[in-house]
Amino acid sequence: MYVKICGMTTIESAQEAVRAGVDFIGFVFAPSKRQLTPEKAAAISKEVPSSVKKVGIFVNETRDTIIQTAETAGLDIIQLHGDEPATFAESLPFPVIKAFRMGKQDVDEIQAYPCDYFLIDSPKGPNRGGNGTTFDWARLADAGLDTEKLILAGGLNPENVQTAVLTAKPAGVDVSSGVETGGAKDREKINQFINNAKMKG
Repeated sequence: MYVKICGMTTIESAQEAVRAGVDFIGFVFAPSKRQLTPEKAAAISKEVPSSVKKVGIFVNETRDTIIQTAETAGLDIIQLHGDEPATFAESLPFPVIKAFRMGKQDVDEIQAYPCDYFLIDSPKGPNRGGNGTTFDWARLADAGLDTEKLILAGGLNPENVQTAVLTAKPAGVDVSSGVETGGAKDREKINQFINNAKMKG
């Protein structure tokens, strides 16, 4: 079970996630309260081992900006969270995670998209992602998606992630606000989330 913690903004929280066993950390380069500069992301990336993949989150950004940001920040994976067509994803010289909202696309469209992982998020909310709301995970279990490429997101937290994993059977889970207290990453919640997602102890 892969765990991705998104919206990293400090070296301390990234290192705490690494100690807890995180697999991916995400930096937001789209408008958000967690948005950061490529230079700030680079400073965090340098303190994180290469075994932990660094993901950059972009919304309808240009190819040149994505590549330049990835090179500056030391990214391993690009996450597309907007309306990027398949041809755009194919043009990127990086592995791709493509985010979809539950219920907006049909299964064939998701399966056909050229990406290494597809992230299924909550159906609606004010933002493209990170709205902190859940949906019926059983719908995913019955959707016929390739679970080896599936990353589940949307309203996950230490209390519900184990149920989500058992229901949807994804390859990975993604969390941001669910491991925060007062808008900042919380060490205890990070540890609990990762342990529960990976079902340790």
